[in-house]
Amino acid sequence: MMLFSEHNFHDRQERIGSIEVICGSMFSGKTEELIRRLKRAKFAKLPVEIFKPEIDVRYGEHEVVSHDSNAIPSTPVSHSSAILLLSSDTKVVGIDEAQFFDEELPDVCNTLANRGIRVIVAGLDMDYKGRPFGPIPNLMAMAEHVSKVHAVCVQCGSPATYSYRIAENESRVLLGEKESYEPRCRSCYFDLSRKNH
Repeated sequence: MMLFSEHNFHDRQERIGSIEVICGSMFSGKTEELIRRLKRAKFAKLPVEIFKPEIDVRYGEHEVVSHDSNAIPSTPVSHSSAILLLSSDTKVVGIDEAQFFDEELPDVCNTLANRGIRVIVAGLDMDYKGRPFGPIPNLMAMAEHVSKVHAVCVQCGSPATYSYRIAENESRVLLGEKESYEPRCRSCYFDLSRKNH
């Protein structure tokens, strides 16, 4: 009886998946942390698949690349449901720039986790106006683990949680780098927002 119970426990442990969310502002190291976790999984010889939204071609079509130029191969997809079709034989799924995916992404991540897959998601938790962004809030609510990473405020050096847009563009989605965004702490973000509106 004891051996049977132990066998069931270990079998169940192998089938348990999870959702991890890495979130924060622009330049906070979200993608860097995602790549670090995925490379550790690959080092452990686990089958890994990485996905990103098709619209994100800033550094190339088939790589996830951090601001520090660390890179890992990835598959661009136009809709989150495609991830379910492309991740059948994997143990770890990484998803970058999750804020740009459709609202079905949390259900997709849940389905993967329920299949026993470790799902690691990285994305902006707020848009440039400081509002919750895309599917990230729902993912944070259902995740087993949430890591909020911080950038450094370019004005005062405090921990930054806001992405202040310096480019003249009102579109909610604007793919950009340092020419378009600056990380700001709460105080510097709202001081500048008041001056400019």
